[in-house]
Amino acid sequence: MGMKVAALAGGVGGAKLADGLAAVLPPEDLTIIVNTGDDFEHLGLTICPDVDTVIYTLAGMAHPESGWGRRDETWAFLETLGVLGGPTWFRLGDRDMALHVLRTDRLRAGQPLSQIVRDAAQALGVRPRVLPMSDDRVRTIVRTIEGELSFQEYFVARRFEPAVVGFRFEGAASARPAPDVVESLERADLVVLCPSNPWVSLDPILAVPGVREAVSRRPVVGVSPIISGRAVKGPAAKMFQELGIAPSPVAVAEHYHGLLAGLVIDKADAALSPAVEAAGVRASVQPTWMRKPGDRRRLARAVLELAAELRRQPAAP
Repeated sequence: MGMKVAALAGGVGGAKLADGLAAVLPPEDLTIIVNTGDDFEHLGLTICPDVDTVIYTLAGMAHPESGWGRRDETWAFLETLGVLGGPTWFRLGDRDMALHVLRTDRLRAGQPLSQIVRDAAQALGVRPRVLPMSDDRVRTIVRTIEGELSFQEYFVARRFEPAVVGFRFEGAASARPAPDVVESLERADLVVLCPSNPWVSLDPILAVPGVREAVSRRPVVGVSPIISGRAVKGPAAKMFQELGIAPSPVAVAEHYHGLLAGLVIDKADAALSPAVEAAGVRASVQPTWMRKPGDRRRLARAVLELAAELRRQPAAP
């Protein structure tokens, strides 16, 4: 398609679209900037769930059913941990552990996360560039009716049961974008907001100083993570409802007000296309459910086609 793309991603949906983009773009034309607000410390290890999900997905190693973790995983470590009375609420597979241990060791030696991510991606055969949003510590805190919870406690340990009342991104205000994050955005012909949870997957990236500003200067196309009022995976729709917002592609368009030029919405929500456009965002109606690898490529092409269509539009007088 002849355009450089920077994609903002988090979660399984974000990883799948990133994989689709990687299949239809030359690797040198694609940069994926990944949420690290989900990162946390567990059993003395630094865990980076979204970064690892993106890398495993692009490497063809992700678990085909869950979308997270590695395929052909074994669980001897976790089983033994449970026998010893250790915490097993966060599932760490035997193959997955190698990356966590190596990353933690290198971080303690003073190496930046971005370098560790680059090396892991290259070692696993990932050709597009994968960048964490920041080398600095940023942690998503979920404000609930029961008080504040760290993201993984809310998402995994509590299975996103407590109703949310808001979010904050601890450390974001003083964080710096990882090397080449802002530069990749400035070089991009298109910024893609993947179908990730707006509140806890993409907002943390946009909260890092300089990122939202860089994104706002580029053409931006997104994919709605909401289909027929529901999220394909995870608590995005539940979060919208608990915050008093009806979950829909219209709500997604309004959430990114001032950033989005176009939004791909699912065929099931075709009737909402006029309302999306009334919010100042061009709507493209496509099948957006990514059940198979072919669906990822098709959706990626739809995103690029919408961007090309927007580029052909005459400028407003």
